Amino acid sequence: MFWNIFLYLLILIVSLAVLIKSSDLFVAYAERIGRAWGIPSFIIGITIIAFGTSLPELSSSIVAVIDGHSSIVLGSVIGSNITNVLLVLGIVAVMAKSITLQLRVLDLDVPLLIVAAILSWFALSDGEFSFVEAILFLFALASFIANTLANKEEQEREIAPKVSWKSYLLLILSGIGVFLGAKYTVFGIKELATLAHIKEEFIAITLVALGTSLPEVMVSISAVRQGKTDMAVGNIIGSNVFNTFAVLAIPSFFGALEISPSILYFGLPFMVAITVLFGFICVTGRISRWEGLMLLTLYAYFVYELVLEFLQESSG
Repeated sequence: MFWNIFLYLLILIVSLAVLIKSSDLFVAYAERIGRAWGIPSFIIGITIIAFGTSLPELSSSIVAVIDGHSSIVLGSVIGSNITNVLLVLGIVAVMAKSITLQLRVLDLDVPLLIVAAILSWFALSDGEFSFVEAILFLFALASFIANTLANKEEQEREIAPKVSWKSYLLLILSGIGVFLGAKYTVFGIKELATLAHIKEEFIAITLVALGTSLPEVMVSISAVRQGKTDMAVGNIIGSNVFNTFAVLAIPSFFGALEISPSILYFGLPFMVAITVLFGFICVTGRISRWEGLMLLTLYAYFVYELVLEFLQESSG
């Protein structure tokens, strides 16, 4: 029994590692190609990199629905969004000491992120996610992308590097790696949950959410070290918008999403609350180090509540 659990935990960890590494390569070549097309850094952060780093959530969610384990989807989306705002943004704020936000972030991107969180609450509160809601979510995402790209002339332009056909090939191969990593990640979750008598959504909202958020952590830290905090914030916002609209909508076309009561009662309201909190933090136009520490403290509280709920269910 113990060795079986250890084996599937190892499969889950290795699969997540493949998923993360493939995502990292995908992001690297997507960024290089994006710069070759003359796309500014903030636009890359809000679209190419943000969506690229969300590929683990999307691919694992699609595989989960196809395999009949759709409860993983909502846990992955909500857990990843919470991790991005509290853990990733918290780390960025602590490292950068202070983040100055662009006017565009305050006027459009942050309000849209809050609207996306609230819309997801309304859409899921009845315990179902319909086809019409999925279409509306994708339309909202398309509008977000179109508006972002329409304003790219306002951004600072950079020197565009040259790319060869190898960059496009490696982009495709890394995408395949993302798919395979996602497939075995879902397999590991399924087997581990069965053997250890753990709810699949608990693994998804904790371990998988943390694992699939690691690309955001790495990209954001790298951006901060280069003094590009606008790219780091754009990455977090774009990733959460993509998670909310696309990672919920697209997998629902492959089958109905299972929405557990525990997600509705704690995970979803908590995600909306911390997203609104993020909006309040952004009102001043800057994010300070102490605010970053506050976000990290809230993430510790979030994990504590999940572990406490798990222990209570196990003892019951």
